[in-house]
Amino acid sequence: MPIYEYLCESCGSKKEHLQKLSDEPIQVCPTCGGNTYTKLISAAGFQLKGSGWYATDFKNGSQSKPKTEPKTEPKVKNESMPETKPKTTPDTAPKASTPSTTK
Repeated sequence: MPIYEYLCESCGSKKEHLQKLSDEPIQVCPTCGGNTYTKLISAAGFQLKGSGWYATDFKNGSQSKPKTEPKTEPKVKNESMPETKPKTTPDTAPKASTPSTTK
């Protein structure tokens, strides 16, 4: 059952009440009996725990952080194309060179 916070605008009394979700809001202040008792909107006071939640979901840093693998790019096999010799024609054929000899 949730805890709701109420404020009386007449006397300034602020109290918490444990109520079911289906219960009607309290309209009469238990302190002064005035009809200006209104439900306040406040932050929820719960934590989600378990293996399905990240450590960053909790306020305090004392919770242990889950061990996660660093994200890496998928390995791509770097296969180069086989080297092919350029086709040569008689006009572009390299000329055979003879080693030079020095005397």
